[in-house]
Amino acid sequence: MSLRISLRNGEKCVVNGAVLRSDGRTNLYVENSAAILRGRDVMSPADATTAARQLYLACMMAYIDPAQVARHQQTIIEGVADLLSALESHEAKAVCIAFAGKVAALDFYAALADCRWLIAYETAAIERLAEPTA
Repeated sequence: MSLRISLRNGEKCVVNGAVLRSDGRTNLYVENSAAILRGRDVMSPADATTAARQLYLACMMAYIDPAQVARHQQTIIEGVADLLSALESHEAKAVCIAFAGKVAALDFYAALADCRWLIAYETAAIERLAEPTA
């Protein structure tokens, strides 16, 4: 069974580390196993400005750059330890632990979904801290 990826004009995706850009609306059909990320799921190093975002970047790199997976996993292990010590919510800690388990199992694509949840949680926490108190 093939995977269909629909790209809008100018949208990018990464397939096995290669960045592809569409020229017009395009459908790609992937017939075998490949590491694929749509452009909106790709994070640049400049955007990894928080702990959860740094985890996402390291996980994304491990997913699309399997030759360097050990190096990226070490970064992830260090980041998970730092983030776990900063988290107060039991739910957030559980998601962080689930993320670490998926990384340990080399399921980086699924781990990225957990990390997106952690980024949203972290963003909301930062916004709450920035709100003026009455």
